[in-house]
Amino acid sequence: MEIVIAGDYLELSREAARRIAKTVLLNPSSVIALPTGETPKGLYHLLSAWAREGITDLSHAVLFNLDEYLGIPPDHPQSFRRYMEEHLLRHVRVGTHHIPDANARDPEAECRRYEGLISAHGGIDLAVLGLGPNGHIAFNEPGTPFESATHVVTLSRETRLREAPRFGKLEEVPEKAITMGIRTIMNARELLLLASGEEKAVAVQQALRGPVTPEVPASVLQLHPRLTVILDRKASRYLDDLAVSA
Repeated sequence: MEIVIAGDYLELSREAARRIAKTVLLNPSSVIALPTGETPKGLYHLLSAWAREGITDLSHAVLFNLDEYLGIPPDHPQSFRRYMEEHLLRHVRVGTHHIPDANARDPEAECRRYEGLISAHGGIDLAVLGLGPNGHIAFNEPGTPFESATHVVTLSRETRLREAPRFGKLEEVPEKAITMGIRTIMNARELLLLASGEEKAVAVQQALRGPVTPEVPASVLQLHPRLTVILDRKASRYLDDLAVSA
C-alpha cells in the first residue's frame, strides 16, 4: 500500500489525474473504472484540460462507471450518466464509456450484463475509488459480502440523507442502485483510493488501519497488492505517522 498525502484538494486532484494519465500513456486502451461525487471533480477538470492541451489522450480508453442509481432517467440532474457528461465526456474524447442502465426492466439481468461486459474487456486495469463516510466503496454499503459481483444494492439511510440536498428532499433520492461489487473491484489490477475532507478522516482510519471487515467495506482494500491512497491533510489527520508526502 502506498499512501500519498497531498497538501490540499488541488494537489490531490493533480496527483490522481497524473496517475490516470500515466496509465493511458503506458497502455492507451486501458480499462478504467471511475467514480462520481465531489472528490473526483478536480481530477476530471484536469484531465479535460490536459486532453485539450494534447498532454493526455483518452481516445482509446475504455471507461466503466462504478455505479448508477436505479429508476431515474439518464438526463436526470443527479444521474451519474449526466454527471459524467458534465464533468468529463463532453470535454474529452474517450474510446468507449459504459454505465449501468438505470431503467433496465430486469435490474438483475443488467447486473449480469455489466459484469460480463467488464470480463469481455479483460477486466479492469485501474479502478479509481471514492470513500463514503460509512466506509462504502462504489455503492457497496456496510455488510456487503466481499465476494459480491455487480449487483443491486439498497442504499443505506445514511447514504440517502447525504444525497438528499442534491435531490431536494430525502423522498426524491432513489432507494436502490446498481454497483460494481467488491470482488469486481478487487479483481482490478490496480486501485486508486481518493479521500478529501475531515468528514472522511474516521472512515480513512477504519479502512486503512482497522480490521478487515464487511462492516467497513473499504477495509478489504488492505488486501490488494497494488493499492495507492491519495488523501488531503484533513482526510489524513489520523494517519500522519504512516503517510508519505507527494
